[in-house]
Amino acid sequence: AMFARVTFYPSLFYNVLMEKITSRNWYDRIDENVILGALPFRSMAQELTRKENIKAVVSMNEDYELWAFSNDKEKWAKLGVEFLQLETTDIFEAPCQDKLWRGVTFMNRFLPKANRLPGMQQNDDCNEVPGTIYVHCKAGRTRSATLVGCYLMMKHGWSPERAVDHMRECRPHILLRTKQWEALRIFHETKSSSKH
Repeated sequence: AMFARVTFYPSLFYNVLMEKITSRNWYDRIDENVILGALPFRSMAQELTRKENIKAVVSMNEDYELWAFSNDKEKWAKLGVEFLQLETTDIFEAPCQDKLWRGVTFMNRFLPKANRLPGMQQNDDCNEVPGTIYVHCKAGRTRSATLVGCYLMMKHGWSPERAVDHMRECRPHILLRTKQWEALRIFHETKSSSKH
């Protein structure tokens, strides 16, 4: 956890630089309902919300990663956006299964009725006006990609490999390590036997 904290600012500014000098995008649309991206700076939140019809944000960041540059729950709410934080340590950790299920369940609330995730309990807590869900961590490469991979497996019945291939087609610089692959495989194995 200390290594993640020490490297946070240098790696965040590296991401900003890479977006400027390479073909990397700050965020990429994965499908009609989900965007996978890097930390949404406060300065871009209003324009992002308007341009992409953002109705929900899922952050995989720890508190210290958000306070200086990004909106908290209250600031997102002022823009009409619901916010869910699923704190996961950067670099060495994958989101736990509970957080992955909570994230996918939250995302399901903002999908149009026709696109709701199969095999998930449907409740009346769904958003009346569906919109785009912005899923992010610091760089939009690892922690948030793990959650979006789970969403894609639920939506399409895909394998972890197929879900990651699709994300790479949309966002080529995603980076999953052994722990993230393991989290995707466990989610894939348990999703068919679970009702969430």
